[in-house]
Amino acid sequence: MTTTPFDPRTLLAESRIGVLATIKSDGRPQLSPVMPFYDREADVLYVSMTEGRAKTANLRRDPRAALEVTRPDGWAWATAEGTVTLTGPGTDPHGPEVEALVDYYRRAAGEHPDWDEYRAVMVSDRRVLMTMMVDHVYGERIR
Repeated sequence: MTTTPFDPRTLLAESRIGVLATIKSDGRPQLSPVMPFYDREADVLYVSMTEGRAKTANLRRDPRAALEVTRPDGWAWATAEGTVTLTGPGTDPHGPEVEALVDYYRRAAGEHPDWDEYRAVMVSDRRVLMTMMVDHVYGERIR
């Protein structure tokens, strides 16, 4: 029986649920469930988050983060580490901050049925786009 080698980047690209680790002001980790999108070609992870949440505040203070994903059966995992840039929140539904979120949505999910509504929600919810340049990836397939 031949097994294909495990590539943690493949698991990152396939996963839509993960755990984002940021660093609290006291140095302890803060973990948040997120819905990541990994652009394998660019080696960049994206997460839409809300201004005012712990993870956003932590990343504004210290941009280092890690994101872990697990295969649905639990027998494989991958972690990406890197430095984060935050874009937003925007106040103009057609401003550059919201355009970044529109681009993220298109890449992660395709076309939205109502872009005007999406743009308005991104402003009212004070959404922020996290962009992580991936520095290091590791993981394992247990079976």
